[in-house]
Amino acid sequence: MSDTTTLFSEQDLENLNKESPTPLYFQLYSLLKARILDGTLPFGQRMPTEEQLASTFGVSRITAKRAMDELAGEELVERRRGKGSHITYRYSPRPVQAPLTGMLQEIESMARNSSAKILECKMLQPPQHIRDELELEAGATALHLVRVREREGRRFGYYVSWTAGVKMPKSRRIFERTPRLTYFRDNGLEVTHVTQTLSAEAASPEAAKALGVPVGSPLLSLVRRSYNKVGEREHLRDHLRVLYNPENFQYKMDLKID
Repeated sequence: MSDTTTLFSEQDLENLNKESPTPLYFQLYSLLKARILDGTLPFGQRMPTEEQLASTFGVSRITAKRAMDELAGEELVERRRGKGSHITYRYSPRPVQAPLTGMLQEIESMARNSSAKILECKMLQPPQHIRDELELEAGATALHLVRVREREGRRFGYYVSWTAGVKMPKSRRIFERTPRLTYFRDNGLEVTHVTQTLSAEAASPEAAKALGVPVGSPLLSLVRRSYNKVGEREHLRDHLRVLYNPENFQYKMDLKID
């Protein structure tokens, strides 16, 4: 049986707020679920009893029971009369690993080892700020592509791109498996320089729906600008904005001093 004194921090205990509009049972359920999903409570381990949870968090046994019932309803724990509740969820971290700026081959590799659902693929007039960056005249169009990329059934990225200098493909399905960089090269557009900007933002309704997360959830934001050099001057040819679900994606950097 788990020792609650080593499972929950002081902050955990303080986070259960009786003044919050969120029901206490749901607050407790959410905390326990987080400990199961992050592997603190491993597969097969016996959960603290309802009495232990009630005593540890200063709640009623009814509140503790309802929290455990919610976990059982999601098949995270199995409850057996006389034997207690045991963890049935197996922790298995499988974050998608992504490269840093300019590692185009690895970017393509990530694309090949995941699949994409195409939400939009059309030649459209970009908004003003994109049109200016792509150096397009008013009324000119660019390839607009919106995708959700997933790996092993886990949706990790919402991709929105505008690309100048390429034609509309014969079938939008080409982007379900073919990396965009490969398509660019096949159509005479060679990327010679890439810049990336990382930040964070809250999930918009569109991104939330695509990634299956609540509106307002924190997402990792990446803007990738890909350039083609003609003579001595670089021209932006592709503007890509990606919103990553941090639960399914890690952006890993490995830096060395020469």
